[in-house]
Amino acid sequence: MPEIKSITPSDHSTWDQYVLGHDAGGVYLTTAWKEAVEKGYTHRTFYLAAYNNQTMTGCLPLVLVKPPLSRGNLVSLPFCDYGGILADNHEIAAELLTQALALANELQAGLEIRSPISCPVIDQETDFAQITDKCRMVLKLPESAATLKAGFKSKLRSQVNRAGKGGLVSRLGQVELLPNFYRVFSKNMRDLGSPVHSKKWLLNVISAFDDRSRLGVVYKGDLPVAVGIILLHGNTITIPWASTLREFNRLSPNMMLYWTFLEFAADHGFRFFDFGRSTPNEGTYAFKKQWGAQPVPLSWYRLGGVCHKKIETGAKVDPLRRLVERIWQQMPLAAANRIGPRLRKYIDR
Repeated sequence: MPEIKSITPSDHSTWDQYVLGHDAGGVYLTTAWKEAVEKGYTHRTFYLAAYNNQTMTGCLPLVLVKPPLSRGNLVSLPFCDYGGILADNHEIAAELLTQALALANELQAGLEIRSPISCPVIDQETDFAQITDKCRMVLKLPESAATLKAGFKSKLRSQVNRAGKGGLVSRLGQVELLPNFYRVFSKNMRDLGSPVHSKKWLLNVISAFDDRSRLGVVYKGDLPVAVGIILLHGNTITIPWASTLREFNRLSPNMMLYWTFLEFAADHGFRFFDFGRSTPNEGTYAFKKQWGAQPVPLSWYRLGGVCHKKIETGAKVDPLRRLVERIWQQMPLAAANRIGPRLRKYIDR
């Protein structure tokens, strides 16, 4: 029987090495995400590690997202595409799940485990509802950006080249680009009708990942018109956030932005580029697929709470949500930027 315990800062290096070496490990499961969540949004974290003879053999990161006057939810993991259980074998995974259920019961919280792949130990539990309508879009990269570009369809190459002909230029950097990033990001989120992440949160993500993060900004003259953040982990680069100014979409700034990231990834020896979460055949799915990205199904599991009640899932559009989005879109940008982060802290998607 493995020993399960919450990690301390002295365990961070061991945890990160375990994540890096596991087939299902990924950038969001590292302790950098833990640090960002704790410092950026002050949520409580419970990073459970399994040990056999003092050797780490499994892990499960959990974050308590608890809005005021709410029982809250334990999420693995919030604000990203996946978390989940990593383990050497089924027995260890089962023990980590048992500990997570006990913790949820103790905290009187719901439980959601967002696995990057199907998790057999959770599949055996009848108390979980499985959400399978989302996927990651992942591109396998060749040995160089030149080879990658040569494989694009002519229409895609034309769109990439159009941005440069239109006078756009791109720049890769780090925290010094955050003001320009946030200028575009916050306006785009308001225009989408969605509360924006706080600048403090983004700063803590960049700081926690340090040289494993990059910001990209596309400029029209001195004006930032497209922005994104990438995170580097092992042989994979992941893009959690990207935005453009709609009034410049005719110049294809998003094409230049993504090509800048892909060029960097391929020429620096990365083997995969994770475009992030999409719903098949909806929204950004087609945009990501045109680059050659392939869908990798996500398996999210949700427990209703301490009563272990199943939750119905589906793709129905909530009329109230649509109304709130329309109201938010009409809000002055300054007000949206002031109010949005206070709400976004508790929206764990």
